[in-house]
Amino acid sequence: MAPGIVGVAETALMRHPPADCSTAGLVAQAVRAALADAGLRPDQVDGFGLASFTLRPDRAIDMAWKLGLGLRWCLQDELGGASAINLLRQAWLALEAGQADTIVLVAADHFAGADFTALVRDYNGTARDYLSPLGCVGPNPLFAMLTQRQMDAHGLTRADYGALCVAQRAHAAGYAAAAFREPLTLEAYLAAPMVAGPLSRLDCVPVVSGAAALVLTRAPRGRHVVLRAGVADYNGDQQEGDGLRTGLHACAPALWRDAGCGPQDMDLASVYDDYPAIALAQLADLGFVADGDLARFVHARIASGALPVNTAGGQLSAGQAGTAGGMHGLVEVCRQLLGRAGERQRENARLAVCTGYGMVQYRHGMCANAAVLQREEGA
Repeated sequence: MAPGIVGVAETALMRHPPADCSTAGLVAQAVRAALADAGLRPDQVDGFGLASFTLRPDRAIDMAWKLGLGLRWCLQDELGGASAINLLRQAWLALEAGQADTIVLVAADHFAGADFTALVRDYNGTARDYLSPLGCVGPNPLFAMLTQRQMDAHGLTRADYGALCVAQRAHAAGYAAAAFREPLTLEAYLAAPMVAGPLSRLDCVPVVSGAAALVLTRAPRGRHVVLRAGVADYNGDQQEGDGLRTGLHACAPALWRDAGCGPQDMDLASVYDDYPAIALAQLADLGFVADGDLARFVHARIASGALPVNTAGGQLSAGQAGTAGGMHGLVEVCRQLLGRAGERQRENARLAVCTGYGMVQYRHGMCANAAVLQREEGA
C-alpha cells in the first residue's frame, strides 16, 4: 500500500497581521488545522518536516518540542519556493521505508517591519556580496529583465500577463484565506503603478504572513492523495541559461514518464507564480504549450478556464508567505483532489501537477521541482 496525503490546511494569508502574530504561532495553527482535517491527534504524529525563513533561532526540532511531538523522523528545508515539494518527496520516501507512520509537513513565515527587506538584502551570499551593494535588492529587478526577455522572445504584451493575473484573481475571490479577493479587471491591471518596468505592482508577488500544512500517513484510509511521480532539477544551468527555461525543462520528460500520463491528462495545475513570466515559463516547460505560442495559450487555456491554474488565486492574489508560498499551491491541489474545496471544488478532479521554484541567485531560481498527484479511494 502506498502512503497518502490525508489532511491539508492553510491559515489566513495576512497583509497586515496582528501585533501578536509570530511564525511559531502560525506553524501551530496550521498543524492543528491540518490534523483536524485528517481526523488525527498530535500523539499519532511521529514525523515532522518544516520550511521557514523566520522561525530562527528555533529549528524544526525546537518547533516539534513546542508542539509536543515525539518523533522518529524530522527534517528542515530552506529551498524557498521549492521547499514544499522537496519536503513532500523526502517524507514520501520516509513513509515507504517505514521510518515514520504519520508525518506533518508545514511551511510558515511572518514578516514584521523591515523583516522582508532584510531577508532579500541578505538572501544568500551572492545577494549580500554582489547584488545588494549595486542597489539590486530583492528579485524585482532581476525578474523585470527576465520578463522583458520573455516578452521579446515570444511576442508577449503586458495585456497577456494581465489575462493570467485577472484569471487568478477570479479564483481568489472564492478563497477566504487569500489576501486579495476583490475583482481585478484588465484595465486596472494595465493602470497599476510600475515597480521595475515592465513589472507593475500587480506583477510582483505581495508579501504576507501565513502558514500551510499537509498530513501524510503510511496506511491511509478512505479518500487520499498519492504521489504518482516527483522530479527535481537543482543548479541545472549553473546560472548560464537565459532564464526563458526553468529547471523543469530538463526533468519534465521524466516526470510524465514516471507518472504514466501527460499534460493533457491533468484536471488542474498549480505552478509557482511569484511573477507571471515564471508561471508561463513553467507551464511551457511542462509541455502544456505544445505549439510554443504563449500568448494564445494564456487566453485560450488559462483566461478561458479550460485549464484550471492556481485555483486558490496563486501567490499573485493569495500572497506569498515566505517559504509557505510553495506550500500554498501544493495544499490547494491536494484540497481539490480530496474534494474539500467547498464551492470552489473542481468536479471530478483526479489528477493534478504542482511545481516549485526558488532560491534566486544572479538572475533566476536555482531550484525547480514538480509532482504529479492523484486522488485515490479506499484503503
